[in-house]
Amino acid sequence: MLTLRDITVRLGGRTIIDGASATLPQNGKIGLIGRNGAGKSTLVKTIIGELDPDGGSVEMPRRARLGYIAQEAPSGTRTPFEAVVEADTERTELLAEAETCTDPNRLGDLHERLIAIDAYTAPARAARILVGLGFDEEMQGRPLDSYSGGWKMRVALAALLFSEPDVMLLDEPSNHLDLEATLWLENFLKGYPKTLLVISHERDLLNTVVDHILHLQVGKLTLYPGDYDSFERLRAERAAQAAAARASQDAQRKKLADYVARNSARASTAKQAQSRAKMLAKMQPIAAMAEDPSLSFDFPSPDELRPPLVTLDLAAVGYEAEKPILRRLNLRIDPEDRIALLGRNGNGKTTLARLLARQLAPMEGSLTFSPKIRIGYFTQYQVEELPADSTPLELMTRAMEGKTPLAVRGQLGRFGFSGNRATATTGTLSGGERARLALALVTRDAPHMLILDEPTNHLDVDAREALVQALNQFDGAVILVSHDRHMVELVADRLVLVDGGLAENYDGSIEDYIDFVLGRNQPKPDLAAKAGAPMPKKSGAVAREELKALRKKVTEADTRMKRLQTQLGALSEALANPASAKGEFKGVAIGELGRRHEALTADLEQAETEWLEVHEVLETLMGRGK
Repeated sequence: MLTLRDITVRLGGRTIIDGASATLPQNGKIGLIGRNGAGKSTLVKTIIGELDPDGGSVEMPRRARLGYIAQEAPSGTRTPFEAVVEADTERTELLAEAETCTDPNRLGDLHERLIAIDAYTAPARAARILVGLGFDEEMQGRPLDSYSGGWKMRVALAALLFSEPDVMLLDEPSNHLDLEATLWLENFLKGYPKTLLVISHERDLLNTVVDHILHLQVGKLTLYPGDYDSFERLRAERAAQAAAARASQDAQRKKLADYVARNSARASTAKQAQSRAKMLAKMQPIAAMAEDPSLSFDFPSPDELRPPLVTLDLAAVGYEAEKPILRRLNLRIDPEDRIALLGRNGNGKTTLARLLARQLAPMEGSLTFSPKIRIGYFTQYQVEELPADSTPLELMTRAMEGKTPLAVRGQLGRFGFSGNRATATTGTLSGGERARLALALVTRDAPHMLILDEPTNHLDVDAREALVQALNQFDGAVILVSHDRHMVELVADRLVLVDGGLAENYDGSIEDYIDFVLGRNQPKPDLAAKAGAPMPKKSGAVAREELKALRKKVTEADTRMKRLQTQLGALSEALANPASAKGEFKGVAIGELGRRHEALTADLEQAETEWLEVHEVLETLMGRGK
């Protein structure tokens, strides 16, 4: 059990957390939420001991293990697999001691403990976690230094999950994940047997995983039972109750003030007026629910263009000559299209986005744009690269060179940067504010097509809802790359799966795709092949083993068909001329021969059906591997 008792934290003279208290249920799954800048990460740093509170205490059972992801990503020549396995320090120490131990009694104790902590199944468990987070067999064996920062953070997450602490703290764990890995993570966390405290702005993750919501607002903590949707309902009820109480109190205050004003000067009523004046002075105002007036997204409307905006015809794109990442691209984008790109990280979603944003040229085929098209392209790099010493006003003035100060201020105002916020340095802005500023900059010329690559990473739940509404009101086309399936579901009306070097329309809904990724409600292999349903990407070794097994099944089915055809031929001859019957059919009654013929015919039909099914799956897999 984790208890926060009257925690107060001040940073730079400002009170971030003010006497906050909460007791987290043992083995509970708690979602820590709050607006950007509310102090969620500060609270987590206080829990792990990175920050000393100015007041209060963090209490936890003495032997409980606390686990969190360090800010510095793992690096070096170790492989992801080695880094994850080494995260279980007890196992590593016990194995090392067992190798040199000569005391038979101690050696017995060591092996008993190793069995108790499932030390011998640990490598398989580590590999499963890495596969779930997107590392195939080959990737698990590469040195850490060959990976980008985002992939290294996946390794850090895998190591934490593998170590299975008594209290696990996660701060936005899905930020570096694609949709497929996010779905796997949710499934893993849902079954986590110990206490989990997760900061997340993913509505679906909070609804799927957590059983309590810990809300941090104005420095205070409130624990709500249930998932995020339950929290929203309770919060809305409390807001309505507070509004009603405030209206009632305002009416009462007005009535008391009116009585005091009318009766203070009269001797006969002066005493009563003084009594009511004291009541009025003691009446504490009921606070309104906190709101953020700067929460704003408003994309400028582009002028009208005739469709299509973009046409791809058998195009290929990549970064090295003769090595395209995507090929045979056929895509048409019209002014009101809302397209979400699906597929694992590394399959080419960002490459396709960069091609559509005119940052890459096609290697072959054709790419045609409407002559007057304007494109706005948003990436996380733009958020991270905003100069810390510049202000939103300065950045927008430079970006809108030649425009009037009124136009510059107007574009900033669309995204909540008015008054002092427009002149604050970007280094003082929250992650969500920097994301809004980046969106303001890329949409300054009213683009006809918005390409958004993971736009929600720095946005809290309310900001994401505001962005969804703004995108649905936007008059241009939207190309969306996002692991936030709530946003994909509400914004996109067309899905494109980027996988295996291709980008093709996915005919199902986002829920169908989620079911497919999680292996739920899957059609039979022959139906999947006939329908052209997308196949999950396997590691090289797994794919080879699968092809080998399928080829073996085809050979076995073929052998069985030939054997049955030979038997059926001999049986047909025996039925035609019982006197000349040979072998096992010699002397068998005609009625029995008929029954055997019927059974063999059914067996042969079944064998042919199985051969066709397996052969179709084999052809599909071989076709996808070309």
